[in-house]
Amino acid sequence: MNAMEKSSVTELVETKGHAGSEWLARYSTSLMGVFGTPQRVLVRGAGCLVWDADGKEYLDLLGGIAVNALGHANPFVTSVISSQLATLGHVSNFFTSPTQIALAEKLLELTSAPDGSKVFFTNSGTEANEAAFKLARRNSGGSGTKRTKIIALEGAFHGRTMGALALTAKEAYRAPFEPLPGGVVHIPFGDVEALKDAVDETVAAVFLEPIQGEAGVRPLPPGYLRAARELTARVGALLILDEVQTGIGRTGKWLASEDAGIMPDAVTLAKGLGGGFPIGALVTFGAGTSSLLAAGQHGTTFGGNPVATAAALATLHAIESQDVLANVAKVGEHLRSALAALPGITEVRGDGLLIGFDLDADVAPAVVQAGLDAGFIVNSPGPRTIRLAPPLVLTIAQADSFLAAFPAILQTAKDAQ
Repeated sequence: MNAMEKSSVTELVETKGHAGSEWLARYSTSLMGVFGTPQRVLVRGAGCLVWDADGKEYLDLLGGIAVNALGHANPFVTSVISSQLATLGHVSNFFTSPTQIALAEKLLELTSAPDGSKVFFTNSGTEANEAAFKLARRNSGGSGTKRTKIIALEGAFHGRTMGALALTAKEAYRAPFEPLPGGVVHIPFGDVEALKDAVDETVAAVFLEPIQGEAGVRPLPPGYLRAARELTARVGALLILDEVQTGIGRTGKWLASEDAGIMPDAVTLAKGLGGGFPIGALVTFGAGTSSLLAAGQHGTTFGGNPVATAAALATLHAIESQDVLANVAKVGEHLRSALAALPGITEVRGDGLLIGFDLDADVAPAVVQAGLDAGFIVNSPGPRTIRLAPPLVLTIAQADSFLAAFPAILQTAKDAQ
């Protein structure tokens, strides 16, 4: 691209002199309205901070919904992406690349996967769960009892493509697109007895999130994952863990399920894996599960491309080399304990830097708006629940700035009702 061509492209996205309201007007006439009206037009980020088109600064406590693991514009990840793109950007899946192979090996190492385990790369979390759904379908049983049922939990969110949507529990997401792929049964959240009643020889797989993020950050109760592992192993069903939101250091561990001391049959990853660059993965544990999807039975054009896998390798390296997991544990504990002491907050849940807290009134959407006005980005997955999923590099000082501001934010939200 010559200087004139580069200047022409730059002019298309030039932000100086264009107010956020102008960009939003253009958005409404050019983009499909599936996300509603965006809250702000963001133009720049650095670490845990972002700036909008009007120059206002925000502390990003949502991290692109648990995506920006190392914050915005991380210099190391940016340099690796730029270098890889300048070398080799995309190859079809008739070929592979060193970054794809190295990332697969790294994920198998970090997940303590046994010999025979494999990785399939995707572009997003819902695609990883779609692949896992097909994996479950392949676990159909022998010539005797056919395994046709898949178990998921009430409150589950596994994505919006059709297979992943069948696993997702929220009726408002499901109803416009029914009939969905069949065989999925949703059982009560965290109820081991209900799980025992549901898991029999007709079950192909059980899908679980160690912590349900979209449902308001609800951790599975202690012992539930171990019970699920024992029950599924007994009948030959797969245990598939959706760690799209909870994986890659979000809870201060590589996988939120590590503390359960079990080995699932498969884990899905995405969000923080690429540090902001789109990538997902299905990790299958052991040779038996890994052989369920054979050549030609699944695929993706962009999955595992050199740039995405280079971004993920850079992200994982930075998390390891900069002791980010320890920071997640320290700052997360500080935030949760301090939030629990604030007036107007009735319950705090979560692990590491995936935090949900309930308010004493149905004002969570108004808190999101008041937070924006005060310079903080948070999320409301329910009428009285706030979710935090900030970059894993959030500092104590940044957390304290939010804690100090929150009482006024909550009061402003209540006054607005």
